[in-house]
Amino acid sequence: MKPQVKGIDEYRQCAGLFRLGRDVEAALNMVDLFDETQRLFALAPRDVQQAWALMLRQMLACQERQDWLGLADFMEYELIELLENMPA
Repeated sequence: MKPQVKGIDEYRQCAGLFRLGRDVEAALNMVDLFDETQRLFALAPRDVQQAWALMLRQMLACQERQDWLGLADFMEYELIELLENMPA
C-alpha cells in the first residue's frame, strides 16, 4: 500500500458522517484529516499541489453553504482519487 493511501478509510468515514448529517463531528475530523493531507501535498509536484488547492477551495465553499452531500462527494471521490493517483 502506498503511504499516501493510508488514510483513505478515514476520509470515507468522515464523508459518511457528513452524509448522515453529523456535520459538527465530521467537520472536527475533517480538520485533522486536512492537516495531514496538507503536509502530504506539500511534498507533491506543483500540478498536484494546484489540484489540491482548487479542490480544497471547492470543499470549503461546500462547507460554507452547508452542502454536506457535496462536501462528502468531494472527500469520498475526488480527494481519494487525487491521493491514489499522486506520484510516489
